[in-house]
Amino acid sequence: MRSERVRSLNQAEVRADGDYILYWMVASRRLGWSHSLDRALEHARALSKPLLVFEPLDVGYRWASDRLHQAIVDGMREHMATLATRGVGYFPYLEPTPGAGRGLLEVLSARACVVVTDDSPVFFTPKLLAAAARVATCRVEAVDSCGLLPLGEVDRVFVSAHQFRRFLQRVLPERLGEMPEADPLGAARLPSFRGVPKEIEGRWPPASAADLATRRTMASLPIDHGVPATAWQGGHAAARLALDRFLASGLARYAEDRNHPDAGAASGLSAWLHFGHLSAHEIFHAVVEAEEWSPVRISPKADGRRSGWWGMSAGAEAFLDQLVTWRELGFAFATRHPAFDRYESLPAWARATLEEHASDPHAHTYSLEQFAAAATHNEIWNAAQRQLVEDGVIHNYLRMLWGKKILEWTEHPEEALDVMVELNNRFALDGRDPNSYSGIFWILGRFDRGWPTRPIYGKVRSMSSTATRRKVKLTAYLDRYGDGARKSSEPLV
Repeated sequence: MRSERVRSLNQAEVRADGDYILYWMVASRRLGWSHSLDRALEHARALSKPLLVFEPLDVGYRWASDRLHQAIVDGMREHMATLATRGVGYFPYLEPTPGAGRGLLEVLSARACVVVTDDSPVFFTPKLLAAAARVATCRVEAVDSCGLLPLGEVDRVFVSAHQFRRFLQRVLPERLGEMPEADPLGAARLPSFRGVPKEIEGRWPPASAADLATRRTMASLPIDHGVPATAWQGGHAAARLALDRFLASGLARYAEDRNHPDAGAASGLSAWLHFGHLSAHEIFHAVVEAEEWSPVRISPKADGRRSGWWGMSAGAEAFLDQLVTWRELGFAFATRHPAFDRYESLPAWARATLEEHASDPHAHTYSLEQFAAAATHNEIWNAAQRQLVEDGVIHNYLRMLWGKKILEWTEHPEEALDVMVELNNRFALDGRDPNSYSGIFWILGRFDRGWPTRPIYGKVRSMSSTATRRKVKLTAYLDRYGDGARKSSEPLV
């Protein structure tokens, strides 16, 4: 495995006399298409040791709720069933109270030859990994499975998608053959794992099949029960079904119809990507197969074009620009910029113009509570917020309008940022993600350029509901999420 994907988090050695290889699954929560799992198996084969997969779920993280917990538990249930037939140990741990799991990684690592875990630049993962490096007595390696390009190859902060796209087009072709294994456990042939010591299981009981099989398990945990689980199903099996449906019915229409909520051409894969149940590598491979594509079709010109560089159909080109350029730009920015989630990380021109126009008159202002309740005067905005609250997603095009109107309807752009982060991270299945932060900060000018000056927005790009209704197909969407009989008679703005 290339060194750009592997970081040693401490100075400890790999212990050949340990009992097992410990794969601490925290971000790439899947059993295939994972550089992290491949690395753990690499160690297991080299040392002829069994593998133990440790997948914990804490309750003390911000925004912990039935919705987010259930999404992860769906994947854990799959992992338990799969690993039971592969001779690999599995320790799923549902923390019952904040801090109850403290010390568990330390005792598991004390018996390990090496700890392999997932690298990720956002939310609480960096602090989690730093803490693990302090307590483990064996080597701890963090492995980057985030995207097609290793994050270690990103050498600077990119300020636009065009700039990053040119960089990708120069360096990515050499990495396209470095795919993780689709089913690395299928032919692992490792010594069978003999079990976790009873004293460890006694203090930190692993989740049972029954614990993972019912959604009633959530009721016993000290998490936000006001954000219920949705009908969305986590785990790789559901993700793969969604990917196959998109390839069959959405990919060909993606370039033309993805911005229309009624058209159903969007992929809908972002939540599975966020929870690690689906890999960008697997999606890319599936698109390649659907397109019957070969790298020889790549254009030799690294000119930053949004379409035409891959040598694929228009739908595939547009989709890969989202999956590869925009998604990996978000990961790269979060990795390279220490303040990626703070207001001060906005471009200087955006902060200056927003501050200059912060005191402009606001026709409407709303509190966080009013926003959360979809209690504004604007039917399209209310519909987007209802979709977020009820389903855990917002259609991508309407998410942009949703954010622009929050900027317009709050008294200061920094307050708008706080509202967007809170609503998105509390309700969205794909929140708390580098891609989420890219989208939210794009509302305020990140990765964008200056536009003609308008009240409140200054030179930051504005959007109007009137133009949105005129440009995109919304009839079925508003029938489902709109104000219905309570439709406002006020004009859209």
